[in-house]
Amino acid sequence: MEPHLTDIARVIQLAVAPVFLLTAIATLISAMNTRLGRIVDRRRVIQTRLKESDQPEARNELAKLARRTRLVYYSIFCAVFAALLVCLVVAGAFLGALIAVNLSRMVATLFIAAMLAIIAALGLFLREIYLAVRAAGHEHL
Repeated sequence: MEPHLTDIARVIQLAVAPVFLLTAIATLISAMNTRLGRIVDRRRVIQTRLKESDQPEARNELAKLARRTRLVYYSIFCAVFAALLVCLVVAGAFLGALIAVNLSRMVATLFIAAMLAIIAALGLFLREIYLAVRAAGHEHL
């Protein structure tokens, strides 16, 4: 059965929201990447300081930076995974319309998985921000 133009137009309308979601995820990844860059820069400063003199507080800060690095890395991983899942949602919607197969359950499952991945990314990112603020001496927050 050949897909009708109205079927394709409907899929395009439905694909608009996931495309906006992809834009939001890309912005989130950019912010996370900026934070990761700052952590790496700070780690380099601390490592230089350690070469000059072995300071216990510098080693402690390096350990905290390593933890923050891992959190941002996993957060970026989850966000990229979510973006890939959203791409599969859009592809599944178009594929279902083109070959006239009901893929709605698969598309819904992929979308739910994408939302869970975004929730994980945001949770990890929030934890990293909390650790950064706490390390900066803002214990009362």
